[in-house]
Amino acid sequence: MPTEIYMVKLGMTMTEGTVAEWHVPDGGEVKAGENLYRLETEKVEMEVEAEATGTVRHLVPDEATVDPGAVVGYIYAAGEEIPEALPGAGAPAASASATHAPAAPTPRAASAPTPATASGGRVAASPAARRLARELDVDLSTVTGTGPGGRITEDDVRSAREAAASAPAAPASPLARKRAKALGVDLSTVTGTGPGGRITKEDVEAAASAAPESAAPAPAEAGDEVVPVRGMRKVIAERMFASLRDTAQLTMDMDAVMDDCVRLRAQLIEEWADAGVRPSYTDIVMKAAARALRDHPRMNARFEGAEMTLRGEVHVGMAVALDEGLVVPVLRHVDRMGLREIAVESSRLAAAAREGRLSLDDMAGGTFTVSTLGMFGVDSFTPILNPPEVGILGVNRLRDGVGWEGERPVRRQTMTLSLTWDHRALDGAPAAQFLASVRDYLEAPFRLLV
Repeated sequence: MPTEIYMVKLGMTMTEGTVAEWHVPDGGEVKAGENLYRLETEKVEMEVEAEATGTVRHLVPDEATVDPGAVVGYIYAAGEEIPEALPGAGAPAASASATHAPAAPTPRAASAPTPATASGGRVAASPAARRLARELDVDLSTVTGTGPGGRITEDDVRSAREAAASAPAAPASPLARKRAKALGVDLSTVTGTGPGGRITKEDVEAAASAAPESAAPAPAEAGDEVVPVRGMRKVIAERMFASLRDTAQLTMDMDAVMDDCVRLRAQLIEEWADAGVRPSYTDIVMKAAARALRDHPRMNARFEGAEMTLRGEVHVGMAVALDEGLVVPVLRHVDRMGLREIAVESSRLAAAAREGRLSLDDMAGGTFTVSTLGMFGVDSFTPILNPPEVGILGVNRLRDGVGWEGERPVRRQTMTLSLTWDHRALDGAPAAQFLASVRDYLEAPFRLLV
């Protein structure tokens, strides 16, 4: 029996995954432990390793989106017969063993559009698609789903929004619109051959092939490189744009005198040296923010248009910069954690992020976010909200400042805190009171130890 290749489920919150790229071609050889394909979700990317050695056969192409746990291919051991029609690939099985193999997933990009209505009359859509529909103001009842069983995906929502914006353009399938965007084809120039003149993917590809070479956009300079915006970068771009478009964001700065915080950190580093625990200033800021969120619960909230939910727990997201983009793993119950626990957990999550080992559960459920640019020498910046959260705190560099003892200037270690908040959820005065609470905890940090 061949070894099945699955769409790996990264956590309880994962609803779909994309085989972004096969590292081993169809019919190629792989050894156990080698990278097999790159998995992408709306939040994370990771490499999936082969569990066996042998010949790889694909059931889905690159960029196919399927359900977690679905079979996306097989690995056939040396000497094992490889049937012409793979199990579950839509053709008759070539052997008795193949008859009992699990059915392969239908790639969502290739599934036939069907009405997306679940039992009880509720529109069937992924959680990510529902969130995007709210952001783009798209009525899901008007969207045709291309996922399994007619389930609406994020691409379907985007296609519906594009279709509405480009009306009265010729009707086109969601897949055709996606393909047109990838190939740079203007749908208004394409003649549809589908039912009722509907433009199909094949129509788009034919139009792209027939276009004269001179019509293709040329680089402005010979050394230019075109980099596709996809995967994590694409999600970040979409969400940051939606965040700025759909929320009322303002940012304020406030300085904190960090002399006692510097002394406390030095003492803790020495105290925990044998255990290899080294708390950062961000760890201390997260603890201070968690205490302040308890004091000011309206900052620890979700704002979702018609209602605002004051969260009962404090889960702080910690922004981690990667080459591919920004990820935000979440530390849970930070208000109940000691500084040592925070330091250990933040180090674990940062390492997992850089090694591509974060699960979706590691990134779910945040109620507030802390973002740090101090290590790059930044004095102040404007962090962007992670909706539906209503606040994000920027941590800047530690710098020399000046205080006064009577008429005598005194050197101080100072840090500027940058708070961005959603003005729909709370006004400037309560936001300033929250930020002042964070400052007060940092200026008397020994209170964070009790």
